[in-house]
Amino acid sequence: MRIVLQRSKNAKVTVNGEIVGEIESGLVLLVGVTHEDGEEDAVYLADKVVNLRIFEDENGKMNHSLLDTGGQILSVSQFTLYGDCRKGRRPNFMEAAKPEQAEKLYEFFNEELRKKGISVETGIFGAMMDVSLINDGPVTLIVESK
Repeated sequence: MRIVLQRSKNAKVTVNGEIVGEIESGLVLLVGVTHEDGEEDAVYLADKVVNLRIFEDENGKMNHSLLDTGGQILSVSQFTLYGDCRKGRRPNFMEAAKPEQAEKLYEFFNEELRKKGISVETGIFGAMMDVSLINDGPVTLIVESK
């Protein structure tokens, strides 16, 4: 699994002009799944994401985690994270998991986050979505399970 994580002051995802997920401060996660991923990858990344110390303390140092700050997560499925652009001019998405596998693991991942006490909003799997956010910092990281 691969996640692009962005610290956010607020964020929302809309489908056909309707807001389907919205958070105040916290993290926006773009979540990609590949063929080899399993539940152990989702468990590992859920733990990593909520415990990453990327929020500032009273001295401006990144010492606090999402759990420490009580922030929320906006989780958006993103198969294009496994797009291979090394050859030609059109990305190859052969490394992205098939939708049935990806959706199941994506939902499992979101439930793992919720089990940790995090409020999780999502987009709609497989839909064309518009994601907007105010990136806080900006802080953007890539975390992977492999």
